[in-house]
Amino acid sequence: NFDSLLIPPDHVSRSKSDTYYVNKETVLRTHTSAHQTALLKEGVDQFLVTGDVYRRDEIDSSHYPIFHQMEGVRMFSNDELIKAGAISTNDQLKYVEQDLKQGLEGMVRTLFGDVEMRWGIDYFPFTDPSFELEIYFNDEWLEVLGCGVVHRDIVKAVGRGDQPGWAFGLGLERLAMILFSIPDIRLFWSKDERFHSQFKSGEIITFQAYSKFPPCLKDISFWTSMPDVESSFHLNDLNEVVRDVAGDLVEKVELIDEFVHPKSGRSSNCFRISYRSMDRSLTNEEVDELQERVRNEVVDKLRVELR
Repeated sequence: NFDSLLIPPDHVSRSKSDTYYVNKETVLRTHTSAHQTALLKEGVDQFLVTGDVYRRDEIDSSHYPIFHQMEGVRMFSNDELIKAGAISTNDQLKYVEQDLKQGLEGMVRTLFGDVEMRWGIDYFPFTDPSFELEIYFNDEWLEVLGCGVVHRDIVKAVGRGDQPGWAFGLGLERLAMILFSIPDIRLFWSKDERFHSQFKSGEIITFQAYSKFPPCLKDISFWTSMPDVESSFHLNDLNEVVRDVAGDLVEKVELIDEFVHPKSGRSSNCFRISYRSMDRSLTNEEVDELQERVRNEVVDKLRVELR
């Protein structure tokens, strides 16, 4: 998941605040790129890998601790490169990059129609150079995917010498939310037939909202540090506590205020938790009960002091 993809030991994706660790040596898969080197070692030259991945992340309409990714890889043979006139290393790199961008632009046009696109430079440890593709859709620029030329050190490590190739990765829920105008990622996990009955295989339709239940907002404030002691608090730790208590009834957690005591130097944060069911109205009583459980769990698990 990390080492074979050249992800540095101090990279943020390795931290316990971002990744689900089963034990010191085992994590829940954080990306489908984890299968890239194994398939390349087996001699597979082109493949798609689709699967569920897991990440500790923020709570809002576009993030969820489990989602689905697709990884695509294509390696190029010497015969193909010679036929294309790509002899030098620099020419081969340009040819692979051009093939990658043309293929992904074609995929985007197939899905979204004749939309405006733009390429940006990005960074991934396992591709060099790396790019991101954005599209102008529904009056805004949206990031669709990340990609790049497979890093030369990975190619050498799997026994393929200096063979060039490209790779891309995309989030399937994110694409579906854009294509079908689905406003909340939690809907993909709903069992409500009012959601599932709207879709048919092979058809792209605009999702019709079937509920407009109001949110219930609750605030929680606590000290995150002690005087002269570096805080170990991380927002994703709070998100996990809230998710464990409220599950899919929590819609969003956002920081609304920060405060540093002028004398003690202690830091305090205030977060607003938005509770909302997509299927029914929540009662004040059940939200109050959830909020009280969150307050207790925050103290027990995060070792913070409520205000």
